[in-house]
Amino acid sequence: MALADSAGCANPSEDNPFPDIIELNVGGQVYITRHPTLVSVPGSLLWEMFTQKNVRSLARDSKGRFFVDRDGFLFRYILDYMRDQQLVLPEHFPERSRLQREAEYFMLPELVKMLAPKLSKQNSLGEDPCQSDPEELSPGADMARALSSTSTALPGAVVGGSAGTGSTGTTGTEGRRAGFITIGYRGSYTLGRDSQTDAKFRRVARIMVCGKTSLAKEVFGDTLNESRDPDRPPERYTSRYYLKFTFLEQAFDKLADAGFHMVACNSTGTCAFAHDQTDDRIWTSYTEYVFYRE
Repeated sequence: MALADSAGCANPSEDNPFPDIIELNVGGQVYITRHPTLVSVPGSLLWEMFTQKNVRSLARDSKGRFFVDRDGFLFRYILDYMRDQQLVLPEHFPERSRLQREAEYFMLPELVKMLAPKLSKQNSLGEDPCQSDPEELSPGADMARALSSTSTALPGAVVGGSAGTGSTGTTGTEGRRAGFITIGYRGSYTLGRDSQTDAKFRRVARIMVCGKTSLAKEVFGDTLNESRDPDRPPERYTSRYYLKFTFLEQAFDKLADAGFHMVACNSTGTCAFAHDQTDDRIWTSYTEYVFYRE
């Protein structure tokens, strides 16, 4: 009974073994809500959990809170829906398909319908036919996809964003928006005292991407790590993305395929001795490449 008291501030009764105020630990995120909220949708998973008589069968964390091993960030929208059976999402919400999966797990069929693509207009995503990544699309997205398939069939149609390769090349650039993308990375190597042949290079630890969110997603797709900046609107600039691979040439290839060409680059470097016992020097540098598409 002590555990039940630690998960809420009201004592349970014989008919209802749960307290009125319940603390939940969902994937490491703590939520505090009322018991009627959790049982507001009959037949749901939460309803099944918090209407049973055997409280001890539910998982608890070390502090006695009821534990649910699901996405703690997305659960806030599940809980909001449980309160009044309405769904309100922020603009440019990028986790729609994942939230739909959470709704299916918690057995909320009406919420699943709300998150379906055909009903997405009420959540500012009605013009986005692809719900998995709505921020990539623009008002000319249909034309861009058609031109993309054309350029795939004709690899030489658009190279480096040039419009001077004939009528096909000019058409291939009409559906794409202009913009800049900056690629940056830090590198280092150790240089011996006598000869450059003794240089020991370290691999690139991380390639960073700066630019508009929509352009970055268009070029790099699934290879773009968005975990540091998941809610950035498509027309906002960000410098918090980085790539899941560490080969600069691979990044350059993707930019070239998307019609970008390099317009500037710069690099800075510093040198320091490794330690007092040797004359080996460690060089570190930061380099940026600026790409532009007309």
